[in-house]
Amino acid sequence: MTRSRTHHVYSGPEGGPAPGPYAPSPVDHALHQLESLSRALFEASNEGEILRLAMHHVAAAGPYRAEAGYLEVDGHLAPSPGNGRPHAAAVDRRVRELEGQDGPVTVPGTPWGRALGLRGLEGLHGYLVVTSPARPTWAQQALLTTLVRHTAAALSVAFARRRGREDARELCQVREERTALQQQLISVAAELGYQRAVHALMADIAASGGGAEAATRALHELTGLPALVEDRFGRLTSWSGPGRPEPYPEPDPVRQNDMLRTAAREFGPVRIRDRLIALVRPHGEILGMLALVDASDEADEHTVFALEHAAAALALALAHLRSLAEVELRLHRELVDDLLAGTDAASAYARSEAVGHDLHRSHYVLVVEWSNRPADDAFAQTVGRAASAVGMRSLLTQRSDHIVLVADDRPHARALHEALARETGTRSGTIGVSAPSDSVPDIPHRYREAQRALEVRLNSRERYGTTFFDELGLYRILGPGAGRRELETFVHEWLGRLIDYDSRHHAAMVETLSRYFDCGGNYDETAASLAIHRSTLRYRLQRIREISGNDLSNVEDRLNLQVATRVWKIVLGGGEPGGPGPQGRSAAPLG
Repeated sequence: MTRSRTHHVYSGPEGGPAPGPYAPSPVDHALHQLESLSRALFEASNEGEILRLAMHHVAAAGPYRAEAGYLEVDGHLAPSPGNGRPHAAAVDRRVRELEGQDGPVTVPGTPWGRALGLRGLEGLHGYLVVTSPARPTWAQQALLTTLVRHTAAALSVAFARRRGREDARELCQVREERTALQQQLISVAAELGYQRAVHALMADIAASGGGAEAATRALHELTGLPALVEDRFGRLTSWSGPGRPEPYPEPDPVRQNDMLRTAAREFGPVRIRDRLIALVRPHGEILGMLALVDASDEADEHTVFALEHAAAALALALAHLRSLAEVELRLHRELVDDLLAGTDAASAYARSEAVGHDLHRSHYVLVVEWSNRPADDAFAQTVGRAASAVGMRSLLTQRSDHIVLVADDRPHARALHEALARETGTRSGTIGVSAPSDSVPDIPHRYREAQRALEVRLNSRERYGTTFFDELGLYRILGPGAGRRELETFVHEWLGRLIDYDSRHHAAMVETLSRYFDCGGNYDETAASLAIHRSTLRYRLQRIREISGNDLSNVEDRLNLQVATRVWKIVLGGGEPGGPGPQGRSAAPLG
């Protein structure tokens, strides 16, 4: 047997064939490529780059193709962006089934495939899924194993580097926290002294019952900023320090309500424009606000601390004063009952202020009736909660079949009804709302208007919802509840401008309109009855449209105008001697 000659194989420059008569074997060439790849793997910047290099150069170990790669991230296998798309789901499912072990992988069109774990001393770092068009030789499998081990080792180094960086950041954070704690300890002693001074001064305010003036004076002395107290309606109660406006601005109810809602949504003092505001609200009920004027934004945490404690002390003092007033008056319902029955204005204003309600504003009377709820204490409380939820400031009482609210603003057309529907679980309720009342003696009449609006709604096709008396139109004067006052109001609404015009210019616009309706809208008959020319009639009707702002071609306007002229002429005596028309002795406008 002839002994084969052994050749020493080496590579030339840059991995190419060596000079001379000898050429390197494929295995030697592959080993050289793997050596270069190994250096690149250990020099890669992160784990993702290592996996990408291994997948890209897997062919250096043999006739392989990298189908997929995975990295272990927080206990889960994360697929590489370079994974193949056609069979990704099947490969992904198979890799997860292996649970950290190596195993075969089936990919259509390739007879051989393996999922190879990338393992280090800490455990599994990921997977490399490789396929081959033919079963690899022993040497090719050995080269692939070498590539996998080098990749796993590079991943172990990368993981260790990352943990080192994280540990360094954590150590830096611990040092920063320790420094912050040391600085905090330095300031604690000074803060304790300031807090003791605040507590002592506020305790004196609460004990003395000094109220708003004592609170603002103490707060100004502590902070150096002007301090003030306003009641819940925005009226100034006390001011300490320079810069008090003279005169103090009249409160804007809308802006005041918005400000209170904004402050109530926050925990603690809140800045609104140039003021730092704390609500005074014992037991959750807003009695007013305590504020510091801070136009230069100088307030610090000590200022906020003083303001909070001053507001708490003032709340105790005002709550005590409030409880004394409630002992005298007992219940809000007594006041509402007297308002509905009729009471003198001076007494009503004094009593309303004592119960925390501003009766000086225009008020609306609301009557609430719910089909499935009796008008008892429980339902009255439900109505009160719903009214508060939609921002209504009101007084409340109950009658045998309905609840009555006296509210200081025109209610929203649907808000209260929707809130009550949520509270009761049904929409089968009706609310009647009066026209606005500008005086206490007018409230009983407004109560009847609200009842009238409720009655009209209950007898309509859609009986559930909210109806406003001033939107009833003709229905205001229909039915047994209407009197001369309602008739005059209705006539004034529809004919008031024309009556005023006739009075000032000694004209006959209302009489012309009345004759026009009496003649069924016939121009010739109307002109003849007035002894005027047809063109004069046309001119007058055009002027009537311009002065009144009503459209004679509109069915609803036409009906209301016709009824108004009949009431003016027949019931109120318009156009007769002594009646309120231009021919009578009284030419003053109605109302």
